Amino acid sequence: MKNIAAQIIKHKKAVLIVFVLVTILSTIAQFFVSVNYNMVDYLPEDAQSTRAMDIMEEEFTGEVPDTRVMVTDVSIPEALEIKEQLAAIDGVSDIIWLDDVVDLKTPLEVADQDTVDSYYQDRNALFSISVRTGDEVQITDDIYELIGEDGAIAGEAINTASSQKMAGTESLYAGVLLVPIIIFILVISTTSWIEPLFFLTAIGVSVLINLGTNIFIGEVSFVTQSVAPILQLAVSLDYAVFLLHSFSDYRKKTANPEEAMLLAMKKSFPAITASAATTFFGFIALTFMEFEIGSDLGVNLVKGIVLSFISVMVFLPALTLYFYKWMDKTKHKNFIPSFTGLGNKVLKLRFPALLVVLAILVPAFLAQSNTGFTYGLGVQPEHTRAGSDFIKIEQTFGETTPIVLLVPKGDVAKEEELVSDIEELDYVTSVISYVSQVGTVIPSEYLDETITNEFYSENYSRIVINTSQPTEGDIPFALVQQVEDLASEYYGDEALSLGESVTLNDIKNTVSKDNVVVNVLTVVTIALVLLVSFKSISIPVVLLITIQAAVWINLSIPYFSNTPLVFVGYLIISTVQLAATVDYAILLTEAYNHNRQEMSARKAIIKTLDEKTFSISISAAILSSVGFILWITSSNPIVASIGLLLGRGALLAFIMVVLFLPAMLLIFDKVIQKTTYKANFYKEK
Repeated sequence: MKNIAAQIIKHKKAVLIVFVLVTILSTIAQFFVSVNYNMVDYLPEDAQSTRAMDIMEEEFTGEVPDTRVMVTDVSIPEALEIKEQLAAIDGVSDIIWLDDVVDLKTPLEVADQDTVDSYYQDRNALFSISVRTGDEVQITDDIYELIGEDGAIAGEAINTASSQKMAGTESLYAGVLLVPIIIFILVISTTSWIEPLFFLTAIGVSVLINLGTNIFIGEVSFVTQSVAPILQLAVSLDYAVFLLHSFSDYRKKTANPEEAMLLAMKKSFPAITASAATTFFGFIALTFMEFEIGSDLGVNLVKGIVLSFISVMVFLPALTLYFYKWMDKTKHKNFIPSFTGLGNKVLKLRFPALLVVLAILVPAFLAQSNTGFTYGLGVQPEHTRAGSDFIKIEQTFGETTPIVLLVPKGDVAKEEELVSDIEELDYVTSVISYVSQVGTVIPSEYLDETITNEFYSENYSRIVINTSQPTEGDIPFALVQQVEDLASEYYGDEALSLGESVTLNDIKNTVSKDNVVVNVLTVVTIALVLLVSFKSISIPVVLLITIQAAVWINLSIPYFSNTPLVFVGYLIISTVQLAATVDYAILLTEAYNHNRQEMSARKAIIKTLDEKTFSISISAAILSSVGFILWITSSNPIVASIGLLLGRGALLAFIMVVLFLPAMLLIFDKVIQKTTYKANFYKEK
């Protein structure tokens, strides 16, 4: 490390030029990275709905109706005219309305009233449409222009369009709020007005390079775009703080800044490496998720940690040595009072803290295992047009979600029996198929292709099932299962289903498996890093119990508050919180082990708390601020839930490390001494 550090210092100008050029290129490159808002694309290729979607695209020109459009105060002829105008909008297809399910030449009074009310009531018309993927913003804008202020749109297309429109604004808003807060936290934690800018520049450069290098991936998910940059900043800012604090210490011992930096790099390298390694391997676990939004985020975070580490160990020393005089000129007094005496006070709470945590640990674990979950993007906030439109449509027509079945073409009698069975299911409002709309008497060969193409392709028959249920929940998922079971009875594995409910059911099944894999991998990999770092069997157990308890308490709160949790957020945060906050426990335990070699366990823990509580509180404050600001600024339910869980999790981890971990270290002091290689603990005479 000493030789590498010497070379970095020697060629500091070249280092700065290279990093500036790479950062400029990366900043430009990030604008050419596309963002994917379609969660279906992140399902495994062998998922049922993925296979069904591929066949649908190959066999049929239309897509699954996933969006509802309501027009108010129109007659039947006016509604039919609007249907034609909707069909004329580029990107709108497969429009289903009342004329597709009942014969409008006969009086509506003789038709099934529930069916009629699903599409037309009180002079309000409700159309189900398909919107071309990738162009949701333009298409929904065109629809709004047609239907006016009184009309409404609800469904997947408008949710995606709203998320796309808000993404840039919300990221900017989060940055505007976050940067001043981080600068304030860093200013009070240092003795220089300019030093926080060095921290932010070093990590900011790595964030920009990370965003730019995504051009080699091609596209990223909306979760990655929203969460990865801000999370990278929060979890790796400590690396820069470690290095510059060490540099400041050595400046007091030597007049030569280059020598001070050389010593600082050598001293801080093990601590930064250990901190980066736990986070790195924690994030690696996300890359094993089958639901690829998790692996997409994991790859970006792993890449970000590596780039932050390189930036801090290579770019920051060069930058600091060029501008260290600015730090000297902008010195200010220490704003934080001494924490001396805190250790004694905390130690008095060790038994209550231990009892409280042990009392709530099992209930918290059980509660977080039984939390209610949602799996989609959900409904937009009420204050948005998309949110108010959803409420307007739901109040008028209730909720409805289509399920599309693809079955082998050919056996009309079998298809008719299947359709008849499906129509008998609870919550099914109508079934649109060849046999229900045209009948079994007229062979499809005798009809115009414009009619038959809606129902038949070369190999498949398409059946659209309209249900009176939302996109997800116990009943919608049970209904999907009933439809799939019925289709399987007639066609076996050849029958395939698709639609938003089907997709979300597949996401649920996929991420439920991911949960076990990711959590086990996270704990095992971090445990191995801790085992190597501390050369101890017991210390990794103590540290993991401390942080994992904070994770369980955090994830149990939605259960006790009866608030459904977005499962993707739950799965990601169960990994991210453990990986990002275990550093607090490492910092405290490393200092404790060092002090324990010179004094008794009680004195060592008091000294450690006096010296390290402030450093841990700064890290926790930054990570918590990042989380809560993501929660406040994002209208995307997944991003907002990750933010809330991250903000709350960082605070809980801080509390656990300061109150619970010292008690554990004291109680298991003898065990730790016996199970740690060359512990060299102080023995009282």
